Amino acid sequence: MHVGTLLVFQNFEGQLADEECYWNTLELAEQADTLGYDSVWCPEHHFDGDYSMCPDNLQVLAYLAGRTNRIQLATGAVILPWNDPLRVVEKAALMDVLARGRFLFGMGRGLSRMEYVGMRQDMNESRERFDEAAEMIMTALESGVAEHSGKYYDQPRVEIHPRPLGTFAGRSYGVAMSPDSAETAARLKLRMMAFVQGDVGTVHKPMVELYRDAYRRAHNEEPPPPVFVDFGYCHHDSATAAETNGLYAANYFRSVVTHYEFAGEHFSATRGYESHGDNAKLIREAGLEATCQGFVAAQISGTPDEIVERARERRDAVGDFDLLLAPYYGGMPIELARESLQLFGKEVIPALKQL
Repeated sequence: MHVGTLLVFQNFEGQLADEECYWNTLELAEQADTLGYDSVWCPEHHFDGDYSMCPDNLQVLAYLAGRTNRIQLATGAVILPWNDPLRVVEKAALMDVLARGRFLFGMGRGLSRMEYVGMRQDMNESRERFDEAAEMIMTALESGVAEHSGKYYDQPRVEIHPRPLGTFAGRSYGVAMSPDSAETAARLKLRMMAFVQGDVGTVHKPMVELYRDAYRRAHNEEPPPPVFVDFGYCHHDSATAAETNGLYAANYFRSVVTHYEFAGEHFSATRGYESHGDNAKLIREAGLEATCQGFVAAQISGTPDEIVERARERRDAVGDFDLLLAPYYGGMPIELARESLQLFGKEVIPALKQL
């Protein structure tokens, strides 16, 4: 099992100066390099420090490339409709060189209306823009040449320098939080990545099976394991772990609902986001707090033994998977995040590797 960590860069309710939140988060990334984590991931988010502030994840990873030695460095993810695909190709190739081959490339299409507005992009075009850009990017990273003529992007032939150190096959990922994103990830031969929103065996399993079936049809081979992101806390005392994660994961989820307007009605009227409209309806019907508690309960969290058992149960439900732990979120004090990251690295990762 591949076990990594996701940096959130969340300054919940502005409790810290932005720069203090950043240096706290980067400190955890450097510690992960020495604690046995396989990878560290950075999202892309804009305009909302209360939720997540990482306007250029490749720039952050370039910094970490010079501060770490062995850990893989990953985008989780570059939001393609907000970026020029040629510049994404160039930055990814350069990042691969700077990281000496440790770079993992994740892509997504974005879900926040406020970020789309700020980026001056129409959410109704996001699926088409993502699909077109992703094909151009993956082709260019393999061939070293960017050339494309499409509805949204008309790219004259140019060579990419520096060239990446090797193929991106097997180290390219697609965030899949909707059925069409799962199918697109499968078609492009990307590894599926999902943020745990509810019980994996019921909420996420249908999407995983859709991805697997589409991958087999497209490539006539078995798909790689999906990647799940959990907001979990590790502590030797079970009650302390439950109480701590119950507070800070709930804080994080409420910020998610606010940032994405998850209880809103706009998704149903936005092309390519209809399934999110169905989810928003469920949130409105169940209520925010009930949905919040479901989110908290779904995260892999607890004592080292409890976490390993939860991972085993998840594997039994959906098959093999890789795990990313987000250690610092929802206003959690950095001391707690640091202790959790260390305990997870020392006692949980070796056991997970046995799975």
